[in-house]
Amino acid sequence: MKKTIIIVDDHLLIAKALEGIIGNFDDFEVIDVAENGKDLIDKFKNGQKIPDIILLDISMPIMNGFETASWLKENHPNIKVMALSMQGDDNSVIKMIRNGAKGYLLKNTHPKDLETALTKLNSDGFFYPDWASKIIFSNMADEKSNEKKKKISEREKEFLTYTVTELSYKEIAEKMCCSPRTVESYRDQLCEKFDLKTRVGLAVFAIKNGFAES
Repeated sequence: MKKTIIIVDDHLLIAKALEGIIGNFDDFEVIDVAENGKDLIDKFKNGQKIPDIILLDISMPIMNGFETASWLKENHPNIKVMALSMQGDDNSVIKMIRNGAKGYLLKNTHPKDLETALTKLNSDGFFYPDWASKIIFSNMADEKSNEKKKKISEREKEFLTYTVTELSYKEIAEKMCCSPRTVESYRDQLCEKFDLKTRVGLAVFAIKNGFAES
């Protein structure tokens, strides 16, 4: 049995062209076309069959792709949403993924690649081409780094500013008005949080993340 698809795109010519292309695929069929998110919701309310996959444009009037993806995530989480857009910038990709899209393609994608993407989306539950995966992984790394930075206490930040100096840990303790054991505790906690091994590593981390100047 073929997997069903609804195309949501305000450009009728593009939507119909996509419908024709997908009509040549062995395992997929388009069962309807909607002009925007609101049109899609209205179709569902009027008894439209829930599809397996939705190909979703981003730039649409009345209810855009971001809003539509978020609504689908909340109301029909089992539908696999594939963003299909002219927009390939980092913000659009990340926002669509956060709003529930399980795949992302540009509209200049070759029909054969579209079929492959739909097949992967159906079998694996997601599909991101290499360029989109790089954006996602880079964003995840930045978020992880920012999250860790948020977990650094003010005293740990103060300690990091001293790691780039020639002061000994005992002298740093004196500067911070605490015991050497407390300073060693800051050192150990930071090394564990950020997988650092030496004072040099701490100093490099402090400079790289703006806690101290080189």
